[in-house]
Amino acid sequence: MASKKSIAGKIRINHYSDIISGDDTAVTEVPLEDLHDFKGHPFRVLDDEKMEETVESIREYGVLMPGIVRPRVEGGYEIISGHRRRHACEIVGLDSMPVLIKAYDDDQATIIMVDSNIQRDDILPSEKARAYKMKYDALKHQGEKGGGRTLDTLGKDAGESRKTIQRYIWLARLTDGLMDLLDNRKLQLFAAVEISFLQEQEQDWLERLIVDKNASVSSAQATQIKDYSQKNKLTQELLELILLGQKTRPIRVTLKAERLAKYFDENYSEKEIEETIIRLLDEWKKKGATA
Repeated sequence: MASKKSIAGKIRINHYSDIISGDDTAVTEVPLEDLHDFKGHPFRVLDDEKMEETVESIREYGVLMPGIVRPRVEGGYEIISGHRRRHACEIVGLDSMPVLIKAYDDDQATIIMVDSNIQRDDILPSEKARAYKMKYDALKHQGEKGGGRTLDTLGKDAGESRKTIQRYIWLARLTDGLMDLLDNRKLQLFAAVEISFLQEQEQDWLERLIVDKNASVSSAQATQIKDYSQKNKLTQELLELILLGQKTRPIRVTLKAERLAKYFDENYSEKEIEETIIRLLDEWKKKGATA
């Protein structure tokens, strides 16, 4: 418990009343029960070490920075920024939380929601993918012309390259199951980008192979799978062949005695007949004969 005290001691104490002023930024205490998650919120709210720090800070000093919310048609407020603070308040046992109430439209709210979370250092690939896709769509809807410009804006805001942003947006097309495998490092990032071009059913096939058969997907295999998919030639059997390899199929051939009698008299044993047939087949193969 002593370690928690030391964590709180490192927190710089600034109450929101010392930072925020002006009629346009009036802070309101809103009951926690009236605060609802942002629709499609891509970021996790976990009871981890950072949450413990937030809980400890709120317990000792209160909420230092208000959340940002907007009114909901259904009643209450949608959280734009402050999901973790709301959860920490619940743990502490508070009934309300200070917030700034803003009448943002959907696009404005989405952009602020993403920007207020994307710089965290513990973000999973799935969170980045979904968040970048949400902001990308919002920017386009606002009037950003040209996908390239929108990607450049996203990259500049997030401190990442245009190519990286594009890859994460592609990743947003993965099924939830494959997203989980990516987050758990059972699927490589580059391979996941290639796989994101597959149809949903094809992604389901792949997920079952990884989970049930412990299959792994290399970058080269992912590219091969993507190519077959785009040519409409990918089947479940072909996918298994690419990832698991061709399994040896037992060959059973029965030769009737009357047919063998044309070539072997009764003095040949079964072993001699088998060895003779194999020797002749080997010679046939060496000559490059085909069936």
